[in-house]
Parts: sequence; structure tokens; C-alpha cells
Amino acid sequence: MCGIVGIIGRQEVAPLLVEGLKRLEYRGYDSAGIATLVDGGIERRRAEGKLANLQALLQARPVSGFIGIGHTRWATHGVPNERNAHPHATGRVAVVHNGIIENYQDLKAELAAAGHAFESDTDTEAVAQLIDHHLGRGLDPVEATARALERLKGAFALGIIFAGRPDMMIAARQGSPLAIGYGEGEMYLGSDALALAPLTQRISYLNDGDWAVLTAESVTIRDRSGHVVTREIRQTQFSGAMIGKGQHRHFMLKEIFEQPEVIGGTLNTMLNPAERTITLPALPFDLAGIRRVRIIACGTSFYAGSVAKYWIETLARLPVEVDIASEFRYRTPPMEADGLAIFISQSGETADTLAALRYCREHGQRTLALVNVPESTISREAEATLLTLAGPEIGVASTKAFTTQLTVLACLAVGLARARNAIDAGREARICQSLAEVPARVAEVLRRDDDLRVIAQGIAEARDVLYLGRGTGFPIALEGALKLKEISYIHAEGYAAGELKHGPIALIDDSVPVIVICPTDELYEKTASNVQEVVARGGRVVFFSDAPGVGRLATTAFATMALPTVDPFVAPILYAIPVQLLAYHVAIAKGTDVDQPRNLAKSVTVE
Repeated sequence: MCGIVGIIGRQEVAPLLVEGLKRLEYRGYDSAGIATLVDGGIERRRAEGKLANLQALLQARPVSGFIGIGHTRWATHGVPNERNAHPHATGRVAVVHNGIIENYQDLKAELAAAGHAFESDTDTEAVAQLIDHHLGRGLDPVEATARALERLKGAFALGIIFAGRPDMMIAARQGSPLAIGYGEGEMYLGSDALALAPLTQRISYLNDGDWAVLTAESVTIRDRSGHVVTREIRQTQFSGAMIGKGQHRHFMLKEIFEQPEVIGGTLNTMLNPAERTITLPALPFDLAGIRRVRIIACGTSFYAGSVAKYWIETLARLPVEVDIASEFRYRTPPMEADGLAIFISQSGETADTLAALRYCREHGQRTLALVNVPESTISREAEATLLTLAGPEIGVASTKAFTTQLTVLACLAVGLARARNAIDAGREARICQSLAEVPARVAEVLRRDDDLRVIAQGIAEARDVLYLGRGTGFPIALEGALKLKEISYIHAEGYAAGELKHGPIALIDDSVPVIVICPTDELYEKTASNVQEVVARGGRVVFFSDAPGVGRLATTAFATMALPTVDPFVAPILYAIPVQLLAYHVAIAKGTDVDQPRNLAKSVTVE
């Protein structure tokens, strides 16, 4: 889960490489580095820690050059330090790499026996040494790289430059995403289009097995068998101005406050507010013929899928299974005919989810991607795509991507239900009216930010926090616990409220805050009873409900917040907002790094 960028052209590249790495820092921030060619030789600058450390080094020791590669790292092999930072280089070649080389130990042993000396603990250095080995045998850079690629096993996106060759750069992709950018007298490569947005909006994406030779004026792409191929050049949606924090202290807070706009924009692609109907994009399969739905995702996207399970089963009367992608791919489950597999991924590059997609496709399932990046691998490999219009999400903890995923899934549930005649036009109209009101209701919740900041002060010193919910509130409880863990480093767990007496109640005492997700719906009374059980054992309850629900427990709970009263169908979208803000303010109170929490990266493109 690293970010790579490369530039070959006619201007000094070091500042541009750093700007590209800033846009990729969400992919990793254990260390960073760049390499350029200076007078034909490879010149490197590498620094442990965040990109600011590399910037300080470059200010003290500038580097020139019109060709270069850069890297921001999330460590897999070797601890985060300068020695293990990319680019890795010999005297003849420098390499940056995202992914994992699975057979690097065999390659390292073979190359060490041939006299190559290794300086790092990384798998990537084996790539540089292997190419160097072939260069030493007299092969030119293209031939040496081709021979090296034949030996590599695993997932990788590579950017490679060569001493004495300021006229060329090589890129290669297997499993990990890699984009080529087309400029005027310059060419670029990057882990995603966002990194290249200030430089160009003309992008092509390498397919698995592709490798490319870049010059300042052209790109030659070959497939894994060595044949020259053409990959479509697309106009990317990203612009250079899309990643500022605006007036907000952190990207996460900015992205939380963008939710009324992005939920509304996503709704507008499917919801007709005048007719109060949902119209899904044209799909290459008949929803009426689907007999079973399987939703596959990781992390926050998995919780979005868990909410969708309730929606689809309740509205469309279709059986739904929700799978964690990393478990699904190794379970090799049987696939029934007429099944629809839905793959949810913000980046569209999640490695486990992509592997699950390929398995389902091979076993005759209809495949539908739900992603935030239309050019992503998952989107390109699925039969059809539903897009979230969240825009770039830089904060590692997913916020607006989650609620736009819920928005799309709510519309899909209605579309499935109508296709199967499981609901009538009246029910669809009522749900559509509720969905149309969600952006305004979210804005109302955001106006309670100061109240949530106060509540957070009573949670920041806790060692353990429990989240409870029933029905669609249960996945929101799980998501709330995940958010708190991710950015505040407080241990938190989400539970179905009905499971409280099956073990978790043993944890309750006056030091354990209990966050309760409890809209006024048919399950309210049962959840309220669970709250009484917690209070009776000294637990400090933070109670999220609407005004009628809060009124019932206002004198019982440690803290309450009344959210707008909405149709229970859309409640999970609304109730996601306070758990996001609560986690944010707890993290601020604890002084943690909100946007770049330790050990985490935004896009998990390796296992």
C-alpha cells in the first residue's frame, strides 16, 4: 500500500515529484524518497517518517534532473527507516514499487550467490538487483527489465529509471494499480490519477501484466507476452484543486462536512424527486431474474454492505450474504445460478475485493461494482458499475465515501424491490421522499458539532468503549467502533444490542462508555431495555436517537443527542454522522494524527 510517481520531461522534476507524493501520502507515510538522474548518475534523497521530513531534506540538499521517480511508503517488508525507504538503487538502476514480491527471498539468495550485495530488508531491492544483474550481462534497459519481470511473482506496480538514460523510464503493473499520464513534452506515471491531477487530465491505465516504456514524447505499452498494445486514454474527473482542506483543520473534518453535498449529488444520479422514483443506470442483466445477492467488501465498505443486507432482504425479499473479501476469497464457496455479486470499494483497487470479483466472475455470477473511482480496476473488470460521487477522500478514516455508499445501496435496494414487484409505487414514493430529505437532515446534524465535541471530552480518557445497535443500527455501531479505533487508538467494539447479555455486559462498569444507536423504530423498546441494563451496572451511556426517543431516556443516559426524526429506512445514513464526529473529536482531544493514523493506509492494494 505505497504510492509511486514518475516524471520524464523538460523541467526540474523534484518539486513536481514531491507534489505528486503529497497527493499519494494517504497511501503510506512511513517513509518517502525520490531519485533523479544528475549528469547521468542516480541521485537519491530518502527520509524516514512523513513527507515533511523528505521536504526538509530536499531543502537542505536539493537535487536536480529532468527525469525522476518518487515513493511514499506503507511498510510491508522491513521496518520503516531510511535504509528501507524507496527508491532502491544500484549504480545502474533505481526502482520504486507498490505491492509485494512473493518470491523475493529466492531471488535474493540467487543474486547474493552471484555477488550482489543487498543494503535493505525490503522485497523491492530484489527487483533493482535483478534488473542490475541483467544489465551487467550486457542487456539494454528494456531487455533487462523484460527478463526481470518474467521472474517476479506477486503484486507490483513499478517505476524504473536507469543511469545514463535520461531519455526513458519503464513502468510495469501486476495486481497493483498504475496510471500513465500524457502531457505536452512530458509523460508521467502514478499510483492513481489523483497524483497526476495538477500535471495532466489525460490518463490511461495499465492492465495486469502490462509494462511500458516512457519517453518525454511517447509511451509504448506491451502486454505480458511482449506484444505492443493500446490502452484507452481517458479524461480523468480529478482536478488539481480538489484536495485542499478549505477552512477545516483536517481532511477528515472537511470530508465529514462535505456529506450533504456529496450525498445529494449521488442521489441526483438515481432519484427523480418530482416523480419520487428511483432509476438505476442501465445494467447488462435483468434485476428481476436475480435469485440471490452476495455483497463482498472490506472494512467500512463491509459495514455499508451489512446495512444493505437489511434493506434488500426487507424491501426486495431477496436472500443476501455479506462477506469480508479476505475471508471469501479463500473459502471458495459454491456459486448458485442467477446470483448477483456486488463489490464495494472506495478506491476500486482493494486487492482482496478484486480477487473475489474475479472468482465470482469465473463462477458465472453477474458482477456489479460500487466504487468512487470510475477508472479503477474493480470498475473496469465488473460487468456494471454504480458510482459514488464522493470526490477524492484523503483522510484515511472513511466518512463521505461510506455515506455515499449507503446512498447508492439504498437506491439499489429500491430498484431491486421494484424490479421484483416486492413494493408498490406508494412505498417507493415514500422512501424516495425520505431519501430526498437526507442531505438537509445531515446538515442539521452537522450543526450539532459543538455538542459532540463536549460529549467527546467524557470519552477521551476511556480505555474501552462499547457501541450498541439493532437492525440497521448494528452496522453503524460496528462502523462507529472502527472509527474510534482507527483515529483515537481507543479499544472499541460494536455489538448487536440483543447480544449484550451473551457476554459483553460483563465488561460494563463506570469506566466504560457505551454509545447507543437507537432511532425510534420498531426495535426502539428492545434497545431502550438494553440501555437500562447498562445503566443499572454503572455504565455511562451516550444515547443517539430522535427527539421522542431521547425524551424517554434523557434522565437516564450520561449524554444524549436528539437527531432529526426520519423514516427508519434512511436512519443509518443519518446516524453515521455523529459517530464520525464523535471519533474525530475524541482523537483531537487525545492529540492523535487524525488524517494519517499510525499503521494505516487509505487503499489496501496488497494482502
